[in-house]
Amino acid sequence: MTWETVIGLEVHVQLKTQSKMFCGCSTNFGDAPNSNVCPVCLALPGALPVPNGEAIRLATLGSYALGCTVHGTSIFSRKNYFYPDLPKGYQISQFDKPLATGGSIEIESPERGKVTIGVTRLHVEEDSGKSVHDRVPGKTAIDLNRAGVPLAEIVSEPDLRSPAEARAYLTAIKEILFAAGVSDCSMEEGSLRVDGNISVRRPGAPLGTKTEVKNVNSFSYIEKALEIERARQIEVLEGGGKVEQITQLYDSSSNTLRTMRSKEDSKDYRYFPDPDLPPLVLDTAWLDARKKELPELPAAKRSRFEARYALPAYDAGVLVGAPALADHFESVVATGADPKLAANWVMTEVMSAWNETGTIEVTAPRLAALIALVQGGTVSHQSAKKVFAMLRTTPEEPKAVAERLGLVQVGDTGQLEQWIDEVLAAHPAEVARYKGGEQKLIGFFTGQVMKKSGGKADPKGVGPLLGKKLGG
Repeated sequence: MTWETVIGLEVHVQLKTQSKMFCGCSTNFGDAPNSNVCPVCLALPGALPVPNGEAIRLATLGSYALGCTVHGTSIFSRKNYFYPDLPKGYQISQFDKPLATGGSIEIESPERGKVTIGVTRLHVEEDSGKSVHDRVPGKTAIDLNRAGVPLAEIVSEPDLRSPAEARAYLTAIKEILFAAGVSDCSMEEGSLRVDGNISVRRPGAPLGTKTEVKNVNSFSYIEKALEIERARQIEVLEGGGKVEQITQLYDSSSNTLRTMRSKEDSKDYRYFPDPDLPPLVLDTAWLDARKKELPELPAAKRSRFEARYALPAYDAGVLVGAPALADHFESVVATGADPKLAANWVMTEVMSAWNETGTIEVTAPRLAALIALVQGGTVSHQSAKKVFAMLRTTPEEPKAVAERLGLVQVGDTGQLEQWIDEVLAAHPAEVARYKGGEQKLIGFFTGQVMKKSGGKADPKGVGPLLGKKLGG
């Protein structure tokens, strides 16, 4: 009998603010350890927290983007735990009255096709500091720069049925929040982290005992970690054992899990409303204004790209995954370029340059003009790539660059015939074989003509002339 996997994810997303959740300290990544701290995030006596309005706005946007209901009143609570990375001895979070509940997103499951994954809640909280184990030999150092950084925690329903579905869900979450401007979702900088809860059961049976994989900072790693834990649980159960409720850490270097502690329940944290923070009350007018701020979300944009521009689903997905590139694509098309050709260029040359610099260096009109040169046979596709590389650093127009580099294709019949005659004269054996029936040698002759011309010969003109010469 088979086993069914049940997975729920807790996604911790750093909200895109300049200051922390309850004080004015900077959230800048990479600053010197313990340089962005103050009496509030150090929990000095008498220091009082004040909620960051921008963090609340971004969390509300994220809630609406995920289809959640945002509540007019929510409560900040104290989540008590005693670790050195949070000086207060508790984390300010939300418990029984969170900011938002009841959302959902649709994903493409590798096994089940399109499925809807429920979002239980989105609540706002502060981050803890960071334990550093390799700074001081034999000791653990603490960097409190992250203590108090604003987070949105997004808790899914246990609707995921495989590690691959978990990865697809995370990809969708990242796309949505990035498009909404809620977070930069940089896993490298710790602004998106994942805890995975997993159990296995026989189909139709009650939920099994779940275990947790904690603080994984890569989509591929969470998939690998969940696969390992699924296999372990199945082995335990098939061996007659019992799965214990534990929290584990994933070691990417060895692709293994190690037990961190027995998993806590909410009662272990002894939540209670924070007496220093009144209820968070958001009026209807303010909430309506946030709804109007939402941009076009990825699912809607993908559907529009496929319908309006007749793009394949793959192309639409790649473009929508990077909002800046999606906007650039539409600008190139609006300038007159063929949508599919524009998509091809944006997904290759433009994306490569953008990954290097983070900017769009070749404007939409210039890229459209370059695409037109290729379509019109003025330059070959390979030559156009060389032109594009030059356009990144020069204000010249594409045609001027092509002419300056000597990349304009030659379509003059006289010149083409001269190159063809020279090639045929240099390869008499191949000519004889062609006339003897080896028609595939036409590709060889075409390549030799292109080589002879230095890539300048127009392939569309070479083909007919070669056929005429060889046929005669």
